[in-house]
Amino acid sequence: MPVTRSSAAGVCWILLTGCVFAAHSVTFEVKDGNSTCIKADLNASFSITYTTTNGTSAVRFALPSSAVVGESSSCGEEELQVSFGAGHSLTLLFSKDEGLYRVSNISLQYNLSDSSTFPQSSSTGLVTVMTNVTEIWARLNSTYRCVSSSSIRLSSEANLTFSDVHLEAYMRGADFSSDESVCSADQTVTTSAPTQSPRTTAAPSPVPPPAPERGNYTLTDRNGTACLLALMGLQLNITHRSRALNQTVTEIVNLQPNRTAASGSCGVTVATLVLTEDLTNLTFTFTLNSTTQKYFLSSVSVSALWPDMTERFVERNASLNLLQCSVGRSYMCSSEQTLSIVSSFSINTFRLQLQPFNVTAGRFSAVEECRVDQENMLIPIIVGVALAGLVLIVLIAYLIGRKRTHAGYQTI
Repeated sequence: MPVTRSSAAGVCWILLTGCVFAAHSVTFEVKDGNSTCIKADLNASFSITYTTTNGTSAVRFALPSSAVVGESSSCGEEELQVSFGAGHSLTLLFSKDEGLYRVSNISLQYNLSDSSTFPQSSSTGLVTVMTNVTEIWARLNSTYRCVSSSSIRLSSEANLTFSDVHLEAYMRGADFSSDESVCSADQTVTTSAPTQSPRTTAAPSPVPPPAPERGNYTLTDRNGTACLLALMGLQLNITHRSRALNQTVTEIVNLQPNRTAASGSCGVTVATLVLTEDLTNLTFTFTLNSTTQKYFLSSVSVSALWPDMTERFVERNASLNLLQCSVGRSYMCSSEQTLSIVSSFSINTFRLQLQPFNVTAGRFSAVEECRVDQENMLIPIIVGVALAGLVLIVLIAYLIGRKRTHAGYQTI
């Protein structure tokens, strides 16, 4: 398959010795005949720690202008492979569903035998690291744009940093679409300072809407097999600055399943579910602990720009440990529960059932109930046992009293 590449000049490969290096965007294009399917302007740098004869060392280098589109690049699989240096390569794998496309996998292959990049390395040969956790997504027939710098952890030894990125997959033409999907880091809304004095009245208490409709969100792998299942009603609680009231308010909004698109990725130890509504984007990351054989909700990020907000609301918490469940089972919580993400953002869940790993035949596995449901079931059991005990005590007291009454009479 013919592929082409153009680039902007400039590259610097250096050790982390306090020096500064400049990275420049490099343009890549994957073609099938005369048709372009992937185009990307990438400004990327890499930070890698490796073992040397004297201990460990760290190297940082930028994607060079000499990088070329690799042989594995494909329009059929929507894959962009960038080859550079002595055996190094960066690969972006794309997927699409429900009107969105995303980078579903990023892998980096680096060659420790390249002594100019990894001097005094005690190991040789190729090392491959990868991740399924990315937040690079866009609407179909639009260009993904992210000027802000963002770091992606590929392993404990390797990190990748993107900045000033423009890319598009599943393209209709040879040029970037004029319609852009801007990353959340770039979506800042500037407003002029209010001329009126802030109101001193207390913010009105939020009126909760009715319980949200239960959405059915399913992710499939590249073979079309279901790999993540989620049934849940979601209610978002966000504290923000009100444009109308010129004060901080808490707004409660239901996520509407009929207007929400689900996307994401399924990995061996990490799975991501992205829910996108008109004005809201939610990302749930689930992590599997192979030692304890339990999975849990490890990260939640939100980006929202509701009509009454003075600026886009963006928050993330990547140190959560919620919705814990044993692998091979599905987590269920019929009761309403609140997931506290950050002080200004929480999620109320209703009739929740999910399974992000080990899905078999497209169906939920055996249920592991949440603590709230267990306690709700335990209360009527305790009350029933208490009532049964009370009845038993009354019956015993009655029998003892009757026996004593008969003992008071003498036979003639």
